[in-house]
Amino acid sequence: MKEKILIINKKYNGWLIPSLLLPLWVILYWNLQQISNFIIDDIFRMETGAHLTETLRFFIFEVPKVMMLLVLIIFGVGIVRTYFTPEKTRKILEGKSLFTGNILASLLGIITPFCSCSAIPLFLGFVEAGVPLGVTFSFLIAAPMINEVAVVLLVGLFGWEVAAIYITTGLIIAIFSGWIIGKFKLEKYVAEWVFSIKSGNTEFQEEKPTFYQRINSGYEAVTDIVGKIWLYIIIGIAVGAGAHGYVPADYLSSLLGNQNWYGVPLAILIGVPLYSNAAGIIPIVSVLIEKGVSLGTALAFMMSVIALSLPEIIILKKVLKWQLIATFVGIVASGIIIVGFIFNYVVF
Repeated sequence: MKEKILIINKKYNGWLIPSLLLPLWVILYWNLQQISNFIIDDIFRMETGAHLTETLRFFIFEVPKVMMLLVLIIFGVGIVRTYFTPEKTRKILEGKSLFTGNILASLLGIITPFCSCSAIPLFLGFVEAGVPLGVTFSFLIAAPMINEVAVVLLVGLFGWEVAAIYITTGLIIAIFSGWIIGKFKLEKYVAEWVFSIKSGNTEFQEEKPTFYQRINSGYEAVTDIVGKIWLYIIIGIAVGAGAHGYVPADYLSSLLGNQNWYGVPLAILIGVPLYSNAAGIIPIVSVLIEKGVSLGTALAFMMSVIALSLPEIIILKKVLKWQLIATFVGIVASGIIIVGFIFNYVVF
């Protein structure tokens, strides 16, 4: 009897708690600007327009805004991910033609958990399942570059239009980069031992999660992901706040504005050696745009930092030869340059 009551309470709380918290989230989110202004102007009584004042105002407003968006979206994505286990992802991609596989792999990369440390296990799992090399690379490009953290930060700091642009162009880069790699037939540049691994033929029946388990997965995703990236977010917003308050707009716009053809390649050269995730780099990019850096250049910088991070390249060196890594970096960097120029000189 007690066990039955416990199960009922779990199911009840599964939808009750989010239902009660959502209205509070909406009220708080839409009043964040007024709250931050109240803290700066009425509590601290700081001088309006001063460098330090505007730096703190930016920081106090952006940190809770980004955190609240992350919690909401990651909770939803955590539930969605219960429908896409790594095994299901590999099964979906098995046997697909090259271009169709590239599209599916890129779309699945958005909702599938990924970080640089999982690059090798994912790569090996796809190769074992017979997924083509080009399709595998589409997934590896899309997963870190277009994830829920990046989308939330882009929406919160730039709005839906820029977020949609980033997602669309990121998908195009992932799809066509993987397709080109597949067309080049570069399997010979994969470490020999990789293809000697044979995937097992063991079939097993996956247990379908209950509604409560799916809701609980959303809670776990929030605590896991936010717990790992909150410090990056605060550091990134702190750097952005400092630039917002102190860096002259004319300096950055003269160096990386769309009037300079070398702005996009320079941004990529600066970005590739850096290591950061979306949580750390996007708040900084927000301030770059505010200070006069063109949208295409800013997007190119952000994509190069996230999609071509040195840790991932170093990790992949364990399973790929340098010729394939160089091809991968060159193709993705070329795609990013094209995107940067398009948005600098054609769209915006």
